[in-house]
Formats: sequence, structure tokens, C-alpha cells
Amino acid sequence: MLKRYAYAWLTLGFFAVSLALHWFFGWRAYLAEAAEHGQAAQTADYLNQMLRDTFENWQSEFLQLLWQVVGLAYFLYVGSPSSKENDDRLEAKVDELIKLHGGTNGDAIIADIDRRFLRRGGHAGPHGADDHE
Repeated sequence: MLKRYAYAWLTLGFFAVSLALHWFFGWRAYLAEAAEHGQAAQTADYLNQMLRDTFENWQSEFLQLLWQVVGLAYFLYVGSPSSKENDDRLEAKVDELIKLHGGTNGDAIIADIDRRFLRRGGHAGPHGADDHE
């Protein structure tokens, strides 16, 4: 499991270390500021300040990046028309070549390939494919 999800674990590790260091150095800065003003440091005040700062950073940076990476990867995975157009076109061309060279067995060859690669519902045609048939 470690090898399979190594990138995720590494990212989580970087996140945890950076968050811990952010809070540690924030605590040191808070102590110095409290001493400068002659006040005693209070944990509740520090936690309130650091949670506010952390969530501000989270909203402005991490959520934006998370949406861009995960959102775009999701749309690519589900096959939005803009991400699949070239694949569909290539697949349609390959299907036609198999039919041309496979003769009467062409459809059976394509069905076998679909079965082996767990493709359901056949292949999507490229945009505008219905216009030329």
C-alpha cells in the first residue's frame, strides 16, 4: 500500500510537516510579541489567531489548487468532451481499420477487445461523426 500510494503519502507528509512548522514558528512569534508588550501568552488567544491564519491560507491557496488539480483530473476521468475528443477520434479510426482488415470478424474482434479491457456500451464516436455517415 505504501508503494501504491507513495505520492499521496509524500504529499500528506509535506503537508503535515509544513503545518506543524507553521504552528511552531507562529507560537514562537506569538511569545515574542506577547513579551514585547509585557503580556502573558495565552494558549486560547494563540489558537484562535493561528486557526484564523491557517484557514485564510487554506481558502486562498490550497482549496484553489485542490479544485484545479482534483477537479480537472475528475473531469478528465469521467470523460468530458473536451478531454476525450482526440481519444474518441483515434478509437473510431482504429475500429474502422479493424473492421476493414478483419473482414467479417471485425465486429467480433472489437467486441473481444472491449470485453478484455472492460469497455461497456461500445465506443463513442468523435464529434460530428453522425454528420458523415
